[in-house]
Amino acid sequence: MRSAEVAFDVPSFINSRRTGITQYVIVALCGLVMFLDGFDTQAISYMAPAIAKEFGLTKQLLGPIFSSALGGLMVGYLLVSPLSDRFGHRRLVVISTFAFALPTFATIFATNVTELIMLRFVTGIALGAVIPSAIALTTEFSPARLRATFVLAIYCGFSLGFVAAGAVAAWAIPEYGWRSMLWIGAAAPTVLAILTLMFLPESMDFLIRTNAKPEAVWRVVRRVDRALPVQGPAQFVTEVAEPRSTVGSLFSSGRGVGTLVIWAVFMLNLAEFYALQSWLPSMLTNVGHSLNTVALATTMTTVGGIVAAFAIGPAMDRIGPYGSLATVYLAGVLFVVLFGYSIDKQSWRMVATAFCAGFCVSGGQKSVIALAAIYYPTSIRSTGVGWALGIGRLGGIGGPLLIGALLAYHLSAQHIFYVAGVPMLIAGLLILMLGHWYGRDRTKN
Repeated sequence: MRSAEVAFDVPSFINSRRTGITQYVIVALCGLVMFLDGFDTQAISYMAPAIAKEFGLTKQLLGPIFSSALGGLMVGYLLVSPLSDRFGHRRLVVISTFAFALPTFATIFATNVTELIMLRFVTGIALGAVIPSAIALTTEFSPARLRATFVLAIYCGFSLGFVAAGAVAAWAIPEYGWRSMLWIGAAAPTVLAILTLMFLPESMDFLIRTNAKPEAVWRVVRRVDRALPVQGPAQFVTEVAEPRSTVGSLFSSGRGVGTLVIWAVFMLNLAEFYALQSWLPSMLTNVGHSLNTVALATTMTTVGGIVAAFAIGPAMDRIGPYGSLATVYLAGVLFVVLFGYSIDKQSWRMVATAFCAGFCVSGGQKSVIALAAIYYPTSIRSTGVGWALGIGRLGGIGGPLLIGALLAYHLSAQHIFYVAGVPMLIAGLLILMLGHWYGRDRTKN
């Protein structure tokens, strides 16, 4: 009589193996997805003057064009990304990347403002759908010791896309016109969608939960470790699936308070991030800095966030996600205040503190996404990350508006940055509370 076959434990397998080529391919492809998001988000800013000139638009009419993609992004985060947990992360990455290319291509032939706004909105939906899936897939295939590091690594693609958009626009728009950016923006995701279709594996957790054939699951397992035998087991073990892969599952199994705290931190951090990105050039110009210094300081906030990813990610994996992220936010209080103090001082001091503030604000934004990916179990990870990003966009909308209101009351730039330290303080304290309540249980998977 044969003994019962032992089921193959997929999470233990991922955690026990050295990181291989398959994991690095996933990180690279998902990082490119984030890169295209950053490129598209920033490219419209460089195209705007030429668009306004061609269509005879006022500056006020450019606002809806800018915000339409952000509105679509929120719809994608909240309504489309949860489909990834039900239909597969790989499938949604491939389809959404193709879907991102199509309206971008159609925008080339737009003839009026209404068409531009509608197409930008659809583009935003596709981007909002693909990003949580890319994060969830990266997290699932990452061993626990490298999860935050890999999630932060792919999110660096967003910042690099920002930088690349400026470099490409400086060359392409004067030479070939603003539509050249759209040709590039449509061609790149088309190529990337083909690459993801060819090389991106499906989520093993999804295959197991949907009762795929054992052979299909084993083929993905063997992509992680080719030394395994061709014939695999008949049974697999993954994380315990949630009874509902819906928004309601974010509040089940004792996660309700934690979900609300994560949403609050996302809103605070994105309010700080977008306020800094939106108003920093104007405030620096108003206190007398040259255009070159303004550009350098603004760039340093982005560079600080990229550098932060390579420091905070390993710290979250080795020391712990909650304590590491809380430290970043609490340090951000100091550096944001110092930046406010230095804003009208010598250029080198102001630029240095801009880098440090960006390290904490932009780095914190990347890190809290990694924290959300760690916090939620595999079966609802895309939903959890998507909704955190979507709700966080409310802060991204409110932050710049609040700074504008403070400026309308003639508050100085220094005092505005002193006030801006408060959200960082609240976010740091909330993360400490979250770690105290959930840290021991939520980082074992």
